[in-house]
Amino acid sequence: MISNNNILNKMELKFSALSINESFARASVSGFCLQLNPSLDELTDIKTAVSEAVTNSIVHAYPNESGEILINVTLCKNQATIEIIDFGVGIKNLEEAKKPFFTTKPDQERSGMGFTVMESFMDKVEVFNNKEGGLKVVLIKNIKEQSVKKVADEII
Repeated sequence: MISNNNILNKMELKFSALSINESFARASVSGFCLQLNPSLDELTDIKTAVSEAVTNSIVHAYPNESGEILINVTLCKNQATIEIIDFGVGIKNLEEAKKPFFTTKPDQERSGMGFTVMESFMDKVEVFNNKEGGLKVVLIKNIKEQSVKKVADEII
C-alpha cells in the first residue's frame, strides 16, 4: 500500500476495451511517468508491460461483449505503480495463467507469454481477480534515484 505522504501525482484513465486503444493507453501512461525522469530503458519497460497488460484485457476479459479498462497510475519519489483493471470474466486459475506459454486462445496464435513479459520488464507484478468480476494487474517499476532527485525536488 502506498502512503499518501509519498505520492507525487496520480492519474486515472478509463477507455473502451478495443485494440485501437492499446497504443493510447501505452502512450498515456508512459507520458505521465515522464515526470519521474526515467531512463529510456525504464520508460521502454513501462510501455512494454502496459501494452501486454492492456492487450490481455482487450483479448481475454470480454469474450462475448464490449467492456471498459481502467488504469490508475500513482507516482512516488522513485516508483511508478500502474494498475490495469478490467471488469470482464477474470481468470479461473491465476497460477496456471502465469506460466509461460499458457493460453486460453491457441487458435488465435496467442503465445501465452503476457505475464512472463510483464514480469521481465517490471520490478514487481501482482495479479488479482476482482470480487465484482474481472482482473487487476499491478505493475511496479522502480526508477533510479539519480534520475528522480531533480524532478522530486522541484515538486516538493
